[in-house]
Amino acid sequence: MTIRNPILRGFNPDPSIVRVDDDYYVATSTFEWYPGVQIHHSRDLANWRLAARPLNRASQLDMRGNPDSCGVWAPDLSYADGRFHLVFTDVKRYGQTTVDGASGASMRDFHNYWVTADRIDGPWSDPVHLNSSGFDPALFHDDDGTSWLVNMLWDHRPGQRRFAGILVQEIDLATGTLSGERRLIFEGTALGFTEGPHIYKRDGWYHLLVAEGGTERSHAVVMARSRSLFGPYEIHPDGPVLTARGTDRTTANGVPTLQRTGHGDLVETPGGDTWMVYLCGRPLPLGDRCVMGRETAIQRMVWGDDGWLRTADGRGTPASEIELGGPANEGVGCVSEYSDFADGTLPPAFQWLRTPHPDRIFSLDARPAHLRLYGRETIGSHFTQALVARRQQAFRYEAETLVDFTPRHFQQAAGLVCYYNSTKFHYLHITAGDDGSRQIQILSAIPRETGSSLLSQRVRIEPGQIAMKVEVDYDTLRFAYRAAEATEWIWLPDILDASILSDEATLPGMPNFTGTFVGMACQDLSGAGRPADFGYFRYTEHDEA
Repeated sequence: MTIRNPILRGFNPDPSIVRVDDDYYVATSTFEWYPGVQIHHSRDLANWRLAARPLNRASQLDMRGNPDSCGVWAPDLSYADGRFHLVFTDVKRYGQTTVDGASGASMRDFHNYWVTADRIDGPWSDPVHLNSSGFDPALFHDDDGTSWLVNMLWDHRPGQRRFAGILVQEIDLATGTLSGERRLIFEGTALGFTEGPHIYKRDGWYHLLVAEGGTERSHAVVMARSRSLFGPYEIHPDGPVLTARGTDRTTANGVPTLQRTGHGDLVETPGGDTWMVYLCGRPLPLGDRCVMGRETAIQRMVWGDDGWLRTADGRGTPASEIELGGPANEGVGCVSEYSDFADGTLPPAFQWLRTPHPDRIFSLDARPAHLRLYGRETIGSHFTQALVARRQQAFRYEAETLVDFTPRHFQQAAGLVCYYNSTKFHYLHITAGDDGSRQIQILSAIPRETGSSLLSQRVRIEPGQIAMKVEVDYDTLRFAYRAAEATEWIWLPDILDASILSDEATLPGMPNFTGTFVGMACQDLSGAGRPADFGYFRYTEHDEA
């Protein structure tokens, strides 16, 4: 078998892995997308399927009002006392304040929670609030029966290191109660930005794994060890255990390599082999932008005679393929998915934004074999917007939908959207002119100092259902439409920049930690809630060779 990275393609960052008997589970961050946390399952570490999204009701998670790239950060998945344990951060504010008119305190709100379940597919418990001292919480279950909450410490004070080190505090797995004083056990290395902690015990050593260097091109997995949980910790003699710093962004034939690698977690197979999952990004071949955001990769590791962990090939850099003999993992082929919504359920690939009340934004029952979106707030809203979408998972793809929508005025719109966040998207939509005629138009939000919104010329269209299509080819994006009964697509002349739908295309100080989605949206800024019905959605990837 050949494992080809990434194993979880498209926006799937901050992986945490656990094995229970012969089953492996990986949890990844979802940020402002609902339901919260993705958990994938595998039996062979190569082929993965979506098994659960555990934070799926209002009593567990409500992200209305959360800014872009806030929400659910870095879930940690573990198994102890016959139960699954999931800890995660709900980030409510990410920004910088000022002191006396000058740049100063960086006040942010990080709330850490704990939920449990007997089965991976739930039901998962209501959350217990643990602390709010920093983000990236994890649980360490020691061999003496104690369990510990680990998280990074955020220091908001002017002149201080924001990433102030790693805290540990004992937790009662029966109640979620923290006891004893929190203790700072590790202040990090010179790389800085110390986050994503995990602790493992091996041969009497406590091994601390952290992410450092920031989640861009200097990202790295760093390890340290101590004979005591509370330290002091000595740093790995080789420096970072895994990093893509200084490696080429593409191969000689232009294929993107794994970059910005870091934020790892370890798992041991029944046979005693050690593997690391970690986040990565694949930049566009002709640029430095990762339109699919941060993805999840895996790599074989080995423990040396000196007791330190290293990559199996000894290079300390990410591998695009791991040869194990046999066929390649199934998940690397081109995806082709189609749904006509006839079974009355939302396809597993789809999510929506922030709200725990999906019945307010869509219905699969109101019109059989259709997804009905109710026109709500603007497409840039941080509260309640009707946008349902799935991840972009390849550099070349097309998506298509059929829209039945008759707007009454210019404040009503519905259509097909390629969406990164509220400040970065391309949106082909139907709206109405002042004379009531239906029109089709592209709205683009582009991060730039001189203004972000661009509107294409409106094209008048006749009554009836309209099919919409988007075609993405690496860094270019174009839209087409046709009447439902027509056979030929009408391509709009606008050739759009797909690379802006990336972490890297941003204004200074704006957090960008997600990835590109493609899907359906509907707005009614009058407040009347006028709906749009979507008859199908097709997503098809194309060969990137």
